[in-house]
Amino acid sequence: MEFDSEIAIVGGGLNGSALAIALASGGLTVTLIDSLDPGAMKNDGFDGRSYALALASKNLLRAIGVWDDVAPHAQPMLEIKVTDGRAGEGPSPFWMHFDHAEIEEGPMGFMVEDRHLRQTFLAKIAADDRITHLTPDTVIAQAADATGASLTLASGKTIRSRLMIGSDGRRSGVAERAEIGRDFKDYGQTALVAAIGHDLPHNGIAHQFFMPAGPLAILPLTGNRSSIVWAETHDRAQQLSDLDDAAFIEALRPAFGDFLGDIQLAGARFSYPLNLTLAKALTAQRLALVGDAAHGVHPIAGQGLNLGLRDVGALAEVVVDARRRGEDIGTDAVLDRYAQWRRFDTTTLAMATNSFNGLFSNDNPLLRAGRDIGMGVVNAFPALRRNFIREAAGLTGDLPRLLQGRPL
Repeated sequence: MEFDSEIAIVGGGLNGSALAIALASGGLTVTLIDSLDPGAMKNDGFDGRSYALALASKNLLRAIGVWDDVAPHAQPMLEIKVTDGRAGEGPSPFWMHFDHAEIEEGPMGFMVEDRHLRQTFLAKIAADDRITHLTPDTVIAQAADATGASLTLASGKTIRSRLMIGSDGRRSGVAERAEIGRDFKDYGQTALVAAIGHDLPHNGIAHQFFMPAGPLAILPLTGNRSSIVWAETHDRAQQLSDLDDAAFIEALRPAFGDFLGDIQLAGARFSYPLNLTLAKALTAQRLALVGDAAHGVHPIAGQGLNLGLRDVGALAEVVVDARRRGEDIGTDAVLDRYAQWRRFDTTTLAMATNSFNGLFSNDNPLLRAGRDIGMGVVNAFPALRRNFIREAAGLTGDLPRLLQGRPL
C-alpha cells in the first residue's frame, strides 16, 4: 500500500502545527490539513489574542526549534497573585503569592501573542520538506483499516497515511466520524477576552481575581499591556459584549481596579462560552486525538494550550520511538501507550479546574471562608507554594522528552 505520508494531521491550529513540526523533527513525513488560508493569517496587527505558555511548553518550543523566533515577543511571568473578593470592594485579606525565584528553572511561564506563535509555526512548516501543508482544505470523510487511514478532502484529494490525528477542536469532526463520544458540561459562564493598555508597568506579575460570577485573569504582555480573561454569566457577558469600547472599559474598571493606573482597550474583544468537554477515548483504529479535540477545560488555570502541548510531546515521543523500533506506528499497541500516558493527566486537570471553578465562582459565605483560609495556609508554607509553582510551570508528572527540553 502506498502512503502520501506516514501521518496525516487534521487541524492546523497551534497544537496541530506544533505536532507536525515535532514529528518531522523525529524524521517522519507529515501531511497537515488546515481549513485556514495562511495568507489570511499574515496580518501583523495586534488583535489582543494571546496565550499563557508554561515553562514546560517553552521547553517544547525550544526543542522543536521555534522558541528563538518567539522569545523576543514573549513576556515572562515572574509572579502570580491570587485573590478573592467582589468587584469594587477590593481583595480579601487572604491571598496566594507565587514567585518564580522559589524554583531554580526560571520564570513560571510566558505570555505570547497568537500572531507571533502562528507566524513562527507557519514559517517553520514551510521550510520543512517533510511536511506537506494542504490549505485551505477540510476533511469530509475518513476511513481506517488494518493497514492505514484514508481522508477524503473537500478539494477532492484523498490522503492515505499510516495514522491520522484529530487536532480539530472541541467539535472535532475526526472524533465524531470515528464515533468517539464526549462528556460535556456547560459552566453557565462566558469568557470575555481582550488586551488592556495601562499607565503603570505590570512588572511581569499575573493576577487571578476570583469574583462570585467567575474569575478575572490579568496576564502581563510586553510593554504596558495585559491580557484579560473575564468570566461572567452568559447574560451578563452578552450585555458587556454589546457595549461599545468606552462603555466596556467603564464596566471593567471596578473589577480591574486601579493598581496599574488608568486603563484603555488595546485590541479587539472576543467572547466564547465556557464548558468542559472530554472525549470518551483518546484513540480509535489508526487514530489519535490531541488538544481540544481530546479535552477542553475551563481557562481558570490557563492550562488549555499547555495541556494540548503535553499531548503533542507524548504522542510525538510514542510514535517516533515506535518507528525507530520498526513498529507500525498506527497499531492499537502503539496508540494504547499514548492513551495510557495522557488519560490520567487530562482527566485529573479537567476535574481540578472543574472543582476549582465550582469552589470559587460563588458567593456562599461558608465556601468563601473556607477557600480564603485555604489560600492563607498555602501562602504560609514555602513547600506548598513551591509545589503549586512547579505545577503551574508544568514541571510535575511524567514529562515527555520535549517538555523537558530534550530532542526526540
